[in-house]
Amino acid sequence: MSEAARDPELAPFLFRWRELPALTAALPGTGGRVRTVPEDFVVEERPLYLPEGSGSHAYALIEKRGLTTRDLVLALMRQGLKEAEIGVAGLKDKHAVTRQWLSVPNRHAAALDALAELEGVRVLERSRHRNKLGVGHLRGNRFTLRVRGTEPDAPARAAAILERLAAQGVPNYFGPQRFGRFGTNAVDGLKLVRGERVPGGHRLKRFFLSALQSHLFNRLVALRVERGLLDRVLVGDWAKKRDTGGVFKVEDAERESLRALRGEISATAPLYGKKVRVSEGEAGALETEVLDAFGLRWLDFRARHGSRRPVRLFLEDVALTPEADGYTLTFSLPKGAFATTVLREVMKVEVDDPEDGELEEDA
Repeated sequence: MSEAARDPELAPFLFRWRELPALTAALPGTGGRVRTVPEDFVVEERPLYLPEGSGSHAYALIEKRGLTTRDLVLALMRQGLKEAEIGVAGLKDKHAVTRQWLSVPNRHAAALDALAELEGVRVLERSRHRNKLGVGHLRGNRFTLRVRGTEPDAPARAAAILERLAAQGVPNYFGPQRFGRFGTNAVDGLKLVRGERVPGGHRLKRFFLSALQSHLFNRLVALRVERGLLDRVLVGDWAKKRDTGGVFKVEDAERESLRALRGEISATAPLYGKKVRVSEGEAGALETEVLDAFGLRWLDFRARHGSRRPVRLFLEDVALTPEADGYTLTFSLPKGAFATTVLREVMKVEVDDPEDGELEEDA
């Protein structure tokens, strides 16, 4: 048991799946297990754009097994690159087979060859583009997940759950990867907010603060699930349009909730920070309620820009394939979403539970 788990003051800041209610709790899950082998968890990046074939930056499509994206970055740095010269659109799981694009300046193109020498890495494609690949330059990710050792009627159970999720959306929780090997990253974020010393460089400290923001966001989503508000909006909510991505303030909750029920819009919740506008009305009361519950204030996040994130997400391109001992589930998610939140709804298992001490973060 970690120090945070033993400390009553710090324990509420630990990530625990059991404290985040599932939307489909009334429907029986399939049970089973994932990640028996890396090939059971396949992630393919959906790029925002493809390299044009010419330009000042060399691009490579990388497939990796048993490595974090950070491991690839460090390997390139050993070839003489500065970290700022290396472009990635997002971070990918370690215990999986993942495919993603990386970029380096053309003068360092040969360094990409060194990646192919790493165990578990293949360079699938090479190209060039006019700009460095930036964080967030992706539409999302495509997941192909093999679930083994399930209940005998698992495909039927999964289908019923997926039908419910298609209608109401999936709670957009940050998954355990955000909170570190033992679920304690938000605890370190709290210590930083309090002015306490925490080991690690500037990049890691920013990650801890981000984990604290994510932890509070999860609690806001949990409250919405508990109170039947995931597919509704409140007065003062900043709602996001599903088709255009536009954001607007909700004035008429009854009228706009009809749009939310149809999946046209969704409420957003804050990743608290100085650039985030405080909600008014009922939505603002909900946001303040969570801060009060954790003994925090908006001003505690003045060192962070902050942003807003939809409280739910919708699956795309869903396919369910029965297998001899379970099923394969395929779907696409927008960037920043976690496949573990979907698996947990379907399986009713605490997927990648950090308390087992096996989860690796990709900070």
